[in-house]
Amino acid sequence: MTLSVTIICCNEEANIGYTLASVSDLADEVILVDSGSTDATLEIAASFGPKVKIFPEPWKGFAPQKNSALAKATGDWVLSLDADESLSPELADEIARVIAMQPANGSPIAYRFPRRNIIFGRWIKHAGYYPDPKVRLMRRGAGLFENRLVHEDLKIESGPIGSLRGDLIHYAHPTLEIYLEHIDRYSSLGARMAVDEGRRSFGVGNIVVAPLLRFIYDYFFRGGFLDGREGLLLHLYHSVYISWKYAKAWELSRGSRDRQD
Repeated sequence: MTLSVTIICCNEEANIGYTLASVSDLADEVILVDSGSTDATLEIAASFGPKVKIFPEPWKGFAPQKNSALAKATGDWVLSLDADESLSPELADEIARVIAMQPANGSPIAYRFPRRNIIFGRWIKHAGYYPDPKVRLMRRGAGLFENRLVHEDLKIESGPIGSLRGDLIHYAHPTLEIYLEHIDRYSSLGARMAVDEGRRSFGVGNIVVAPLLRFIYDYFFRGGFLDGREGLLLHLYHSVYISWKYAKAWELSRGSRDRQD
């Protein structure tokens, strides 16, 4: 049984080496779909040898880009990673055992495992950030990423999904500046989704009350305060993301009405 690892990337020189190193002994091939890196990402990837196959492609969106990478995989199993994710040694060992097994009737066709989110340099353990399970390993052809602008998940068509215990390590948002850029970009995409789905309401409830309640719920009731200063910043600015998303959705819907008039 063989394993393909699929990754999409653009300007990920800070992370791609760690990601590739964590799968270099495990993968039979790595499909790297790059959308125009101008830093050292591709040079670092090429240094891992011919098993890393680089495909330059224009950016199509998260789900289409990831599905394009899946379509290029040739292994019996496919592991989809983001460029800022890497396997813990425990997870790598578990995946190796899965790949070595001969499939039997009723055996899982996909696996989920916990994701360890490292934000502002700290492992965030509360308020839903851990174990944060993700389905990322599947038999080739068993599923696709759902067609969403953001927060796309791998959807398995049919069949049992197993669980592994080792952590996928996600090195997300090492600095506050990067996180603020992230929520600005993602709130714009979330706003577009809200408008497309007909959720265009705008008012104090959306831009003030909902963000405030989300902060109180995550920080106090779900234990976000236990993650120290990093937890405070994370949940504070996540509430800002919610406010921005609804404000931008209102702006988009207003612009659409103005053009129609």
